[in-house]
Amino acid sequence: MTNIQGQIVREEKETGRIEAFSDGVFAIAITLLVLDINVPHIHSIPANASLVSMLIGQWPVYVAYLISFLTILIIWTNHHRLFNYIKRTDDLFLFINGMVLLFVTFVPFPTALLSEYIRSQYSHIAAAIYSGTYLAVAVVFNILWRYAAYTKKLLSRDVDKCFVDNISKQYMFGPPFYFMAFILSFVYPPASVAMCFVLALFFAFTGKISRLTCEIEKPDN
Repeated sequence: MTNIQGQIVREEKETGRIEAFSDGVFAIAITLLVLDINVPHIHSIPANASLVSMLIGQWPVYVAYLISFLTILIIWTNHHRLFNYIKRTDDLFLFINGMVLLFVTFVPFPTALLSEYIRSQYSHIAAAIYSGTYLAVAVVFNILWRYAAYTKKLLSRDVDKCFVDNISKQYMFGPPFYFMAFILSFVYPPASVAMCFVLALFFAFTGKISRLTCEIEKPDN
């Protein structure tokens, strides 16, 4: 085995445990979301109602579940994508990654809160906690990437600098726009939730956008 091959194997082992642990936490968080979808008890259906109407009446639960499921899935996708370039770790990085997981595992709570109170007078509070959770995720996710990318200390040695710079620029949009969603929750809660979902969709394509941008900027040989 050459020195380069040995180095690659060591780097894969170094990040392998943190990726496996993180994947397990993401899987648990995304699974917990479904626990808020309840089956209507047969004795709780009024005489003038039907099972179909009871199920339709739970639409906020379905919408909150779908939005949160897709958002956690996108966060996991970006987390996985970053570890294609992050090849080393240190103690501080492990704790920062743990903070990302802390807020991700918290997502099922504001999701349940939102589905329960979005049609009530407390909808602004539920939406504020919901958007505030994603604001926290965005802030810590930025810290995670910037710490790893600072002087490329934890990145693969052959990673494209253009790609690193573009990812950093795109992630900068997260905290301020999620903060706008947080403020919007006190004005019009449904718009705040919708904004969180649109932002999640944007970050689903950051990797492809960065690659395309770098290919366009790359000088012709």
